[in-house]
Amino acid sequence: MTPRTRTAVAGLGLAALLAGVLTACATTSGGTAPTGGDPTGSGTPNGDSSEQEVGAAWLDGGRLIGIVTQGSSTCIPTAEEATYEDGVMKVTLVDVEGDTACTADLAPRVSLVGVPEGVDPAQGVEIEVTGDGWQGDTDLDGVPDLAAGGETDYLPSAGWTDVDGQFVVLSWGSSSCAPVVENTEATSATEITVTFATPPEDQVCTMDMAPRAVVTSVLEADDDAETFAILTGGEFDNVRVPIYPN
Repeated sequence: MTPRTRTAVAGLGLAALLAGVLTACATTSGGTAPTGGDPTGSGTPNGDSSEQEVGAAWLDGGRLIGIVTQGSSTCIPTAEEATYEDGVMKVTLVDVEGDTACTADLAPRVSLVGVPEGVDPAQGVEIEVTGDGWQGDTDLDGVPDLAAGGETDYLPSAGWTDVDGQFVVLSWGSSSCAPVVENTEATSATEITVTFATPPEDQVCTMDMAPRAVVTSVLEADDDAETFAILTGGEFDNVRVPIYPN
């Protein structure tokens, strides 16, 4: 079942969508804080790059990867187009520019990036991520039946990161009205129910169709087992999607 969205843009290619909006707000904590002397990941006082722990998850059937970093939940960095060479995928994250006011929290948030040519999601990939004054790396294990490239089907999807119990949920709709997670809980041995908040009745949304990603977690989950996310509340009506392993 496809998520209920206010608008639909027929014929848009994935590349065009990613060029405009490849960010989404995180809604829960549950990751690992960055290491080094600067928890915001802006670099050490002497100008050297600091190390930050990053995570990643397969999304959209293998067409997208969600890069999970720690920082302000309201100022999510944008992922530039990824490159792939010598078995390593490299991604640069660009911070929000201008006079944007950012909350002073430290939360996991997701930056979306298209899978570059040469990467086979069925085989897995090593990922190196560079930000403003920091760097990090992570690995994504291969997942059978996932494949990069081609047109998106605009269906929601989900993928585990390498942090225990943490996963990313991707949906499609208005870029200015991203779903907000209200609660996440394991409701059976193979299902995790993610409940989204009901948006305000007077909410005004842009009329675009964009990828929106949120990161959430549940301690009771067995991320080594075949598990499904049940998306409910907000624009979702008990949508059942597999959580891609990592």
